[in-house]
Amino acid sequence: MQDDLRLTPTSYIVLGLLDQPGCDELTPYDLKALMALSVDNFFSTPHAQVYREVQRLADGGLLRERREETGRRRRFYAITGPGRAALEAWRDEMPADTAQLRDPGVLKLFFGADPAALAAHQRTLHQAKLAEYEALRDQHGAEMPGGQRRALEIGIAHERAMIAIWGDVR
Repeated sequence: MQDDLRLTPTSYIVLGLLDQPGCDELTPYDLKALMALSVDNFFSTPHAQVYREVQRLADGGLLRERREETGRRRRFYAITGPGRAALEAWRDEMPADTAQLRDPGVLKLFFGADPAALAAHQRTLHQAKLAEYEALRDQHGAEMPGGQRRALEIGIAHERAMIAIWGDVR
């Protein structure tokens, strides 16, 4: 690994997804699709950033790149030993910060949006997301790895709390 390679949350998302069972080798498009079904639900990352990140990690020795010889000449990426070591070190490191609340509804409320109308709308959005998470848990929760299942339960608890909070705002 390059000593000056600074790893970001996007770096760890890419490394973490490539470290999942069944994800031995993925294209950036595959990563983007997998993110949309998983981590984007709680840690959104611009998808264009993923395309740049895989190349940066490959240049730094944390990913191995394979390019198709014919056809679309797609690039496939796999995690390397140093990539896995960097991911493991990051997993063991406790977060230094708390979560950052980046809620467009809270921002609008701060700047004077009508609380009653905004709260009703936000409750509807959070109820829909809660239903989505609960359906995911009911359909796939039993086969999810423990960390993914617990992350989903945090998402469910968050949506329930936001529904209650926006109810209070209204």
